[in-house]
Amino acid sequence: LAMAWLRAAPLMGDVSSAGGLAIAVLAALAFVVVLIASWLRWLRHPEALAEDLRHPVRHAMVATLPVSLILLATLGVSLLGPLVWLEALWWGGSLAQLAVTVWVLARWLRPGKELGLGWPAVTPALFIPVVGNVLAPLAGVTLGHGNWAAAQFGIGLLLWPVLVALLVVRLAVQGVWPERVLPLVFISVAPPAVIGTGLLQLGAPPALAWMAWGVALLFLLWSASAFKRMLAQPFSIQFWALSFPLASFAGLTLVLTHLSDSRGLQTLAMLALALASFVIAALLVATFKGLRDGTLLQPEPVAMVATSAGTGSQPG
Repeated sequence: LAMAWLRAAPLMGDVSSAGGLAIAVLAALAFVVVLIASWLRWLRHPEALAEDLRHPVRHAMVATLPVSLILLATLGVSLLGPLVWLEALWWGGSLAQLAVTVWVLARWLRPGKELGLGWPAVTPALFIPVVGNVLAPLAGVTLGHGNWAAAQFGIGLLLWPVLVALLVVRLAVQGVWPERVLPLVFISVAPPAVIGTGLLQLGAPPALAWMAWGVALLFLLWSASAFKRMLAQPFSIQFWALSFPLASFAGLTLVLTHLSDSRGLQTLAMLALALASFVIAALLVATFKGLRDGTLLQPEPVAMVATSAGTGSQPG
């Protein structure tokens, strides 16, 4: 979201830059808090981490750590320039992201459906390892590592349509995911949105970025068709799956306004930024209330996910 606000500077001026800086600081602080909390959880409850790594859905969330490192490095480069410590942060995120991607793919080669590529594991959460790879050019080009960034971008570009095909086949054969998992559908917006921005960063023709924007718009409208059903569910951590995709779509739309004089596009970009900002603010409020009331961090119904994936039924 901070990157989207920074990209709105040509339209909003200093207000946008100040907002982007404030959000960037908050994002960095939130990352440190979550990292410390996760580390303490690992020390006190190592069995919980082991369960996360075995879980058909949550195992892909491991990629959120390197994704966060790459995003923080990208924010830092945008605000401070190509500093040495930001380069180290970017390399750490980039290499960790590659390692996580290989680890996730290696699961597909394991025997048995529980740890292999069974239907319970085929969810939009698998997009997260892909998104991390296509993020590489956003700061990598400015840091002088355009070749490596392009190579890692290519990994994501290869895996993205593969995962789309897997998800479509899963829907056709097994039916829709359990209602509790539906917010993850919005993750499908992120890959084309980030790919469009990455293509421009790598010097590709704007037409390719527009194509990616069109695909992102399609996935956004498709995901929104299930929004009413999502709201019928109690708030859970899965709802945070809306945040990064909406911010990425707003960011790409704002970048495209720099290449066009269309007032309509500028209006759409500002609406997309407002929507992403509103949703993330609402998620923060709901998260605070959930933590305060003790309703947020509830055990995941693993058996429900596996059963629904095997029968195509939805939990009531």
